Amino acid sequence: GDCEAHTYTVAAYNDNGEGAKSDPASTSTTGCTTTPLPKHFLTGYWHNFDNPAVELKLSSVPKEYDLIAVSFGEASSTAGEVVFGIDPGLSASLGGYTDAQFKADVQTVHSRGQKVILSVGGEKGRVQVASSAAATRFADSVYALMQNYGFDGVDIDLENGLNATYMGQALRSLRAKAGSDLIITMAPQTIDMQSPGAEYFKLALNIKDILTVVHTQYYNSGSMLGCDKMAAYSQGTVNFMTALACIQLENGLRPDQVALGLPAGPGAAGGGIVAPSMVNQALTCLATKTNCGSFVPPNAYPGIRGAMTWSINWDASNNWNFSKTVKPHLATLP
Repeated sequence: GDCEAHTYTVAAYNDNGEGAKSDPASTSTTGCTTTPLPKHFLTGYWHNFDNPAVELKLSSVPKEYDLIAVSFGEASSTAGEVVFGIDPGLSASLGGYTDAQFKADVQTVHSRGQKVILSVGGEKGRVQVASSAAATRFADSVYALMQNYGFDGVDIDLENGLNATYMGQALRSLRAKAGSDLIITMAPQTIDMQSPGAEYFKLALNIKDILTVVHTQYYNSGSMLGCDKMAAYSQGTVNFMTALACIQLENGLRPDQVALGLPAGPGAAGGGIVAPSMVNQALTCLATKTNCGSFVPPNAYPGIRGAMTWSINWDASNNWNFSKTVKPHLATLP
């Protein structure tokens, strides 16, 4: 049948009987049409470092998070290469959390229906993909990490410049290796998505056929123009989220490729912290053109994908207020 999972072991026989069986190998028949993520979903970042937020093992991430972005894959001295391992400080804080335990935890959250991707970059990330050679190295190294750890894809969170041409090449190479289930997300800052001419926006449009979602960071930002070009909206408002998301929605991305990225609560960001109920209001406004602030989008976008938060750890520090508020609301969207 189509899309059936099968597990095999191999054993050798001779006149003396059966030899030892091999380790089990799993495979699926072709014809899978399973959608990897829900129509509307919640993404959260998981810290692979110590900071004032709560430290968590990956297996402690609650099921409200459909997609877990592990932060961060980092640069090596080789251009384009991404490396990852459990941070020694985090490991110590968790009483000795090993790479092997993390890999087992990836399987555990997979068994709950959650997906796990590797986020590349972050504030200190220096991953540079500015040549064909670096693009190849990026694809090869990220694919090797996917195979090693069980990651389902990659999040591009480069805050120090991005070359749309070569990063696009890198992501197409990765897709060719990993196949159509590959999850590709992006976490640009607000300034990166002000116009389709910006490199991040160009990248999103260039890989639109293989891009899962863009969850722009609607925080740590100055005031920004919305799609109406009428006024600069201030972060921390429903208008800011809806008017800025509208730029992407009206300039080439599908609604299912647009999500709202917000801080999980106090401590998570320097600016742009909103009550999770305001994230719900913005999502409803974009999906239905009702319950909006003073900015009303030109269209309703029922396919609006959902929300992202920085971070799961900060959500834990704030009594899980973000995930407990936003995740149930996603089920109410059309």
